[in-house]
Amino acid sequence: MGKQKNNDKPLAQNKKASHDYFIEETFEAGMVLTGTEIKSIRNGRANINDAFATIRNGEIFIHNMHVSPFEQGNIHNPSDPTRARKLLMHKAQISKLYGQAKQEGYSIVPLKIYIRNGYAKLLIGLGKGKKQYDKRESAAKRDSQRDIQRILREKQKVIR
Repeated sequence: MGKQKNNDKPLAQNKKASHDYFIEETFEAGMVLTGTEIKSIRNGRANINDAFATIRNGEIFIHNMHVSPFEQGNIHNPSDPTRARKLLMHKAQISKLYGQAKQEGYSIVPLKIYIRNGYAKLLIGLGKGKKQYDKRESAAKRDSQRDIQRILREKQKVIR
């Protein structure tokens, strides 16, 4: 067999996560999926915008991750598209996440799904919830950065 390529292009992304949370640390986790679910994810038919992760009995699960049923899949055995799916991480990482997520205002937030070496991976982050004024401050900072970049581009055009 040939060498599998690293394909880290996001297949699903949670763009609201950086708006709603300060992401302090990220972790990579594998996912326990069925055959038709991985085919749907490879086709880009997954959504993690409303998803969240919980830790129970030393295991981590993702909830509300929507994976659309695969069209050519087994129609006699349909699975729930938003079922809880187990994530695969080292025990030390899970216990570290658990300790940090227990603190006030911290959540485990899914950030993106991608394929690495043929396996579906989920990038999760430890996030602290933003207050409304933090969101406005972030938006103002982003707008000012955009204005600065636009002015610098215009100056470069004038110089040339």
